[in-house]
Amino acid sequence: MNQSEMVCSWAQSNQLMREYHNLEWGVPNYDDTYLFEMLNLEGAQAGLSWQIILNKRKGYRKAFHGFTINLCASMTDDELEEVALTGEVVRHRLKIKAVRSNALAAQKVIEEFGSFAKYVWHFTGGQRIINHWTAVEELPAQSELSVKISKDMKKRGFKFVGPVTIYSYLQAIGIIDDHVVTCPYHSENP
Repeated sequence: MNQSEMVCSWAQSNQLMREYHNLEWGVPNYDDTYLFEMLNLEGAQAGLSWQIILNKRKGYRKAFHGFTINLCASMTDDELEEVALTGEVVRHRLKIKAVRSNALAAQKVIEEFGSFAKYVWHFTGGQRIINHWTAVEELPAQSELSVKISKDMKKRGFKFVGPVTIYSYLQAIGIIDDHVVTCPYHSENP
């Protein structure tokens, strides 16, 4: 078996996907800005490929002030419309407006929990879920945990946070390690 057959197959399509897989996906993260960015990028991805979102990531960061929560929360309707018209983002108005809604919801969560990270990680008591899949086809689209978090986030006013999106989000930020067991990036591989 060569090295490329050992890594998660979904990440092999191009260099950008490989870099994301190797450097970010499944790596535990506790930075509020990064966690907020990934929540919104995962929401933007709904119905599209992750490749599209990665290709537009710089555009998203530019349009949404580097995903600084307070700046996103204070964006006006005119600013959001400008993003929809000229931003290098997926031009889906509801997804664009969701960034502001999510920032407002995140501010409330931060007030309650002390940080966005504490809120997100409290669902697992700060622990990671390390799965042991042998093929990417085994990965679920959602889980009991993603359903639970989705319900809580929706109740708090977050948008585009369905159970499938949240499962992908949990993978992205490292709460769930879904690297296949042969992948050198799986948490239990040296």
